[in-house]
Amino acid sequence: MTTFTDLGVPEALVRALADQQITTPFPIQTATLPDTLRGADVLGRGRTGSGKTLAFALPVVTRLAASGTPRRARRPRALVLCPTRELATQIEAVFAPLAKAAGLRTATIFGGVAQSRQVTALDRGVDVLVACPGRLEDLLRQNLVTLDGIEITVLDEADHMADLGFLPVVRRLMDRTPKRGQRLLFSATLDNGVGTLVDRYLTTPVEHAVDPAAQTVVASTHHVLEVADATAKKAVVEMLAAGSGRRVLFMRTKHHAKKLARQLTLAGIPAVDLHGNLGQGARERNLAAFSSGEARVLVATDIAARGIHVDEVELVVHVDPPAEHKAYLHRSGRTARAGASGTVLTLQLPEQRADVRAMTRAAGITVTPVSVRPGDALVRQLADAPGTVGADNGGTPAPTSYVAAPATSDDRSTSGGRGRSGGGQQGAGRGQSATRGRSSSARGQAAPGRGRSPEAGSPRAASQPDGAARRRPGTRAASRPAGPAVVWTSGGPDAVRSHDPRTAATPQRGTGPSAGRDAGSAPSDAAGAPRRRRGGRGRSRSGAGNSAA
Repeated sequence: MTTFTDLGVPEALVRALADQQITTPFPIQTATLPDTLRGADVLGRGRTGSGKTLAFALPVVTRLAASGTPRRARRPRALVLCPTRELATQIEAVFAPLAKAAGLRTATIFGGVAQSRQVTALDRGVDVLVACPGRLEDLLRQNLVTLDGIEITVLDEADHMADLGFLPVVRRLMDRTPKRGQRLLFSATLDNGVGTLVDRYLTTPVEHAVDPAAQTVVASTHHVLEVADATAKKAVVEMLAAGSGRRVLFMRTKHHAKKLARQLTLAGIPAVDLHGNLGQGARERNLAAFSSGEARVLVATDIAARGIHVDEVELVVHVDPPAEHKAYLHRSGRTARAGASGTVLTLQLPEQRADVRAMTRAAGITVTPVSVRPGDALVRQLADAPGTVGADNGGTPAPTSYVAAPATSDDRSTSGGRGRSGGGQQGAGRGQSATRGRSSSARGQAAPGRGRSPEAGSPRAASQPDGAARRRPGTRAASRPAGPAVVWTSGGPDAVRSHDPRTAATPQRGTGPSAGRDAGSAPSDAAGAPRRRRGGRGRSRSGAGNSAA
């Protein structure tokens, strides 16, 4: 078996690795280290979680320690460019013990925080600088750092930098580095302009590809579960999050990630969120809570799909299926890292079948969707022991076509206020919940306002008199014939509209049978007297009584 010593890694660094229980190199490290240690330009391709960070950290530290160039203020000797601050922090954490063993200094530079501490670190002198392109270019324009002393440049996750539109900035930064320096580029793919970087900046590079460009997360078991509607989806998500092991739940939007984390915490499931609206301090605290086990659920947007490495994540759930297969692969790579196994689960609604099928096909995943309902044995098993469920789980395959059943009162009820609802659950936005195509008994019932509304089935909702719900001023009562229920709800983990072509008109703002206004919102006038429109002109109290003044 090949060891790090066999590959030419200095003994001091081998001991530093052994202190972290790292004794056997991964394939990407075995393939690239002989070339990177001798100073060749290298293009390394490997899937997420394959060990690329250590593959370039070892040669950078080894060669800087051997060069003997003195450390100078504001003049780093090695530059590692990466797309996100989370990834920059992770890379620096890999470098830190190696640099300490070699007597080198490291620093990180990224946006979203004050630059004063970063400038102070540069003034003290830095050997290895891990930076995001935007903040580094800002400091260059302020003459607070120079790149003319760079001996080794590393581009990590180059394809993701291309996806984020960073390539023009990366080219400007690379043009500021000496042409004689060693350059290493690590990427999962060579699309979206990454090949141009290789042609322009790498000199006769040695290419090592330990995984095909479309390699999937091979150590993971993949499942696709289909749920009937957003209400069932919300219940299934809560069951999956309630397991005992670490799990990452992916959402498409920052708002829904924050909302789901809060809902899970209120339900007694410790959860933290990670998304672009968080400051750096909040991000670090949430990641620390997840890493320590204080919170066993991380609800994240795609910002966490690259570079976030937390050991022993047993389950990744795509609550919102990603838009394209590359995002699926990188999200899924949060589990089954460093040779471990893991489980990846995608939830789909009936109208998402075609998109999920195309996405999994492009990702090289072969999986048969299974229809589930809240409380099914398969869902419980995936929540409690996901590693025991094989890909062929024997469930009921999802149907090829689907017509929603008429909604029950439970299906039609969602929380519509901004804050917490009367039932103690988190509110669902700005009163956007609506039920379309109702039967005649449900017509004319009121939508909640922008204040608080009682949760369906709560004591306050049950105490509302039947006649208390009034039509919101300025809206029209439902007049369409009854048919299959089509629900537009913001009460689940993500806002989803189930579509039926017979009821494709704009929905009125409404909710279920318990939709009257509670005491915390502005009630209708008891005598039926007209009120002033919010933000508009008053109404006349004479004549017809309802005409605008």
